[in-house]
Amino acid sequence: MPINFHDSSNKRTYTARNAEAGWLERISPYIAPAGKRILDLGCGGGIYSKVLAQAGAEHVTGMDFSAEMLEGAAEYCAGMPNLTFMQGSAWNTGLPGQFCDLLLERALIHHIAELAPCFKEAHRVLKPGGRFIIQDRTPEDCLLAGSPEHIRGYFFEKFPRLRELESRRRHSGEEVALQLRETGFQRVASFGFWETRKIFGSFPELQQDLLNRTGRSILHELSDPELHALVEYIHEQLAEGSGRIQEKDRWTVWIAQKM
Repeated sequence: MPINFHDSSNKRTYTARNAEAGWLERISPYIAPAGKRILDLGCGGGIYSKVLAQAGAEHVTGMDFSAEMLEGAAEYCAGMPNLTFMQGSAWNTGLPGQFCDLLLERALIHHIAELAPCFKEAHRVLKPGGRFIIQDRTPEDCLLAGSPEHIRGYFFEKFPRLRELESRRRHSGEEVALQLRETGFQRVASFGFWETRKIFGSFPELQQDLLNRTGRSILHELSDPELHALVEYIHEQLAEGSGRIQEKDRWTVWIAQKM
């Protein structure tokens, strides 16, 4: 079954790692966080809220619908005066209009079936000239072939039934861009981005990560025997004695502006 974001045992699921060092560098030409008021909507464990606050934002508001996630985020980001957390949803933030200069929605929209209400709320809370940054995976991103870097690809090679499940919960790049324009956003651009998820010193470290299923909701669709079979399959695909494994995720980033 999918991960339960409201289970207190999962509150630190998304605080167990740091953002990749190159993430801010890759998107900073579009967002320039210094001196800006930023909303990190769907902030999870707050790891990107923290990066933006450390980059000199005037203030970052991390928002999530899960009180448990926010509790973990507050612990992770303790001691940052320009960062606060509050509960709210993507279609009803409860914030005033023209609240922020920048709005980030990272790994959020695949949890949302209808994009229009979410994007309308984003348009409402952004100031004129504000930027809307979405980072998520399209079906094409997820279903790229498996490799020592793209471990996720092996999931769908071993269990093809997961392809349909993954594709159903993902929005295509064309759909996202169309909905942004129909909501009133302009200057919509997108680009692909490989982001390091985690570096493992050896295969046993990767194996333990997979078996824990931390932050990997698609693996909750597998039974425990299937999960062990997947780990064995991945081990077979990776070169013996490969040692260090740098696992990456393929993302698409959309940048839009409220005029």
